[in-house]
Formats: sequence, C-alpha cells, structure tokens
Amino acid sequence: MVTIVTVSIFLLITLSAPHLILKNGDTGEVIKAFPVKDGEEFSVTFVHSVNQTPVTDVYQIRSDGIYVVRTIYYAFGAGVQTELEEGQTLEYGLDGSMVVSGFHRRMDRLSYIVGTVSDHILQIDGETLSLRELCGRNATVHFVKGRRLIFFDGK
Repeated sequence: MVTIVTVSIFLLITLSAPHLILKNGDTGEVIKAFPVKDGEEFSVTFVHSVNQTPVTDVYQIRSDGIYVVRTIYYAFGAGVQTELEEGQTLEYGLDGSMVVSGFHRRMDRLSYIVGTVSDHILQIDGETLSLRELCGRNATVHFVKGRRLIFFDGK
C-alpha cells in the first residue's frame, strides 16, 4: 500500500505542472486552466461600479499560493483605497495612473463576480481574455493555484 501511494505521488508530481485554475464559484467546475511558473503575474481589470473608473488588480504566483502585489487606479473615490498601509507605496504612471504596491498578501479565496454592465478582463502570459465571454455575466469565478496533468493543459 505504501508503495502504491509513493508511486502515485511521484507520478502526479512528475506528470503535472502548476496552473492557475479558474473555477465556477457555484459548481466548482473548471472553466479554464493556465500553466504558470513561480513569480509569474496576472491581472484582472474592471470598471469600478461606484467611481466608474478602471481598476487593475495585479497578482503573483508563488510556491505557496496567489498573492496580490499591486493595484492600479485612475481615480480615488468611494470604494477604492485612499490611504496607504505600512509597507505600501504610491507611484504615478505615465498614463496618469496611480499604482499602489507593497501588498504581498496571500489570497486564500480569490473570487470575482463577472460584471453585468462592464466586463472583467484577465491578462495572463501575454493573453487578454474577457471573463464575461469565458464565464458569463454575473458568474462567480474562483482563481486557484493548483497542479494539473501536463496533457490536460487548458480546459
């Protein structure tokens, strides 16, 4: 029995790779999976429902999970961060954006509800995807770091 478990674990590690997995928040069904490496970043951009300006949340894949590392705003106002916490910095982009970084906070439950009025846009590995097209309007999408068999890349 110990040999079977050991061989199974060895095969899983050998034949699988880390992935960012998008799951339906209601059913747990895998919507799409993206191969990732430690240190790789991805982002989700949306129009903030209250102040009506774009917000981009940037995340980084690390060995122990998904971390938020910075947020990009174009206007302060209701519903967005207005004060820096200890260790955070504010920089201004050439396009007038405000970049707050220094979060380094692990996101154990990273979810978005896909917009009904405006879309949520996922950017990963040079690819830009509409979460509305991928998941549907008003869908809850969970982002999880996990392992998938190499020959099952994607969905």
